Amino acid sequence: MSKRDYYEVLGVSKSASADEIKKAYRKVAMQFHPDRNPGDKAAEEKFKEAAEAYEVLSDADKKAQYDRFGHAGMGNGARGFGGGMNTEDIFSQFGDIFGEDIFGSFFGGGGRSSRQGGGRARGARGSNLRIKLKLSYEEIAKGVSKSVKLKKHVVCNTCGGSGAKDKGSVQTCGTCGGNGQVKRVTNTFLGQMQTVTTCPTCNGEGTTITAKCGSCKGEGRVYGEETVTLDIPAGVQEGMQLSLSGKGNAGERGGMAGDLLILIEEEAHKELHRDGLNVAYDLYVSIPDAVFGTQVEVPTIDGKAKIKIPAGTQSGKIFRLKGKGFPEVNGYAKGDQLIHINVWTPQHLSNEEKSMLEKMSQSQNFQPRPEKSDKSFFDKMREMFT
Repeated sequence: MSKRDYYEVLGVSKSASADEIKKAYRKVAMQFHPDRNPGDKAAEEKFKEAAEAYEVLSDADKKAQYDRFGHAGMGNGARGFGGGMNTEDIFSQFGDIFGEDIFGSFFGGGGRSSRQGGGRARGARGSNLRIKLKLSYEEIAKGVSKSVKLKKHVVCNTCGGSGAKDKGSVQTCGTCGGNGQVKRVTNTFLGQMQTVTTCPTCNGEGTTITAKCGSCKGEGRVYGEETVTLDIPAGVQEGMQLSLSGKGNAGERGGMAGDLLILIEEEAHKELHRDGLNVAYDLYVSIPDAVFGTQVEVPTIDGKAKIKIPAGTQSGKIFRLKGKGFPEVNGYAKGDQLIHINVWTPQHLSNEEKSMLEKMSQSQNFQPRPEKSDKSFFDKMREMFT
């Protein structure tokens, strides 16, 4: 099933401000919050869907990519809350947006801690990783799967990402009792009010390490290599940035990994050049071929194609091969190949050739007589882009 538009998910317009997007997300998240809809799978999926939409629309770079290219601009999807992540991951990343009241922490409530074991936060999230990926016209036209080897922070194999020397080196935090949060009750004229803050000792993790892992020095990650497969959709363009969630640098002590940001670069083609969805090609023909007509073979992004040059073809004529351009990255449209005819004028002639041309130049047939049907240069340019 295709994904819903992120703006539709949050109920905002494309012109919505960052604050409006944040408020809309909070409203939808509160409506479908798992604590308010226990056992309701449909509500849980909508909760995850809203989180995915907010992750993209709250990030200026990702929002710009989404506005331009839609879901295809997100590469293999956004963070994918509907797939590899659960609601606890969402709280870990966006919990501060909801405010305390959604978890019932005001006036003695405790909804979040009862469901999430205190709302423990895992270690710090890893940073994003950016790479450039150069693609040929053929790869762009069809889409391509590429494996790339990345040097980055990866999860420590020795401790499995915990940062501890062994299981016995992890103990419950003495400050928060393993909840990851500390509560404070204050008396107000309305009565007692309870506030919850992240534990300053364990930074919300609920545990502390007594002996660090020797391999990663307690970080839960080391610098290493990982081979990642990139599925690039057809029709991407120079300067487009795709995002692959969770494939950036590993987080500290089990924290979420950052994203892999892929900047698309186009490899220059030796004969063709790109113009949006269209492909342009300059075809040079001799004067005799332009006069008598001929059939020639031209390169395209998926092989060769034969075209007929009618007798009397003028320089500047543009032939169009329908559907031989690039596909639209987020739609069904497909560009054409535009073949621009250039009648080649010889620059070096023998005496005999000069004599022949001088005789022909006296003929009425060699005098320029453009017909009304012959389009001007500006008409041809207009036709190219319509």
